[in-house]
Amino acid sequence: MRKLENSELDRKSIEDFKESEKTPLILVLDDIRSLHNIGSVFRTADAFLIEKIILCGITATPPNKEIHKTALGATETVAWEHHENVLEVIENLKKENILTLAIEQVESAVFLQDFKVTKNQKYALVFGNEVYGVAQEAVALCDGCIEIPQLGTKHSLNISVSAGIVVWDLFQKLNWPE
Repeated sequence: MRKLENSELDRKSIEDFKESEKTPLILVLDDIRSLHNIGSVFRTADAFLIEKIILCGITATPPNKEIHKTALGATETVAWEHHENVLEVIENLKKENILTLAIEQVESAVFLQDFKVTKNQKYALVFGNEVYGVAQEAVALCDGCIEIPQLGTKHSLNISVSAGIVVWDLFQKLNWPE
């Protein structure tokens, strides 16, 4: 087994990325404090051809050298926008018939492994602050909640890790249904 060189990976150009059909996922990041988390989510969004990232509240925006450290250029490929109020964002997404899902531990949440995707449905995944998670008001507005099962002593994951897990799971369910 031989590790592949970057030149062998057949990566898309920025133009090819922008013209590619996107995965019908929108990532909503609300009040994310860590610039490294923001950059990491951009990089994950690039890897899975995510349609767009919506940055809300205090979440920093590109260009920013600390975001760039982990995004590694993904802020140039992934579409993004910033809005102050996550509640308005959720309301607008719902008006566009986009299913809004908070990624949070709540009553009646669907465990990620049990969540079923619907063909031709676009999803918005709402991720919250590193300390407080998704605000209760945002949870209440969403169409539903997905919970990542956790079996250890901790009750939370880093937001960029959570985003990676959920994006991968939905990406593979959308692209390779059983």
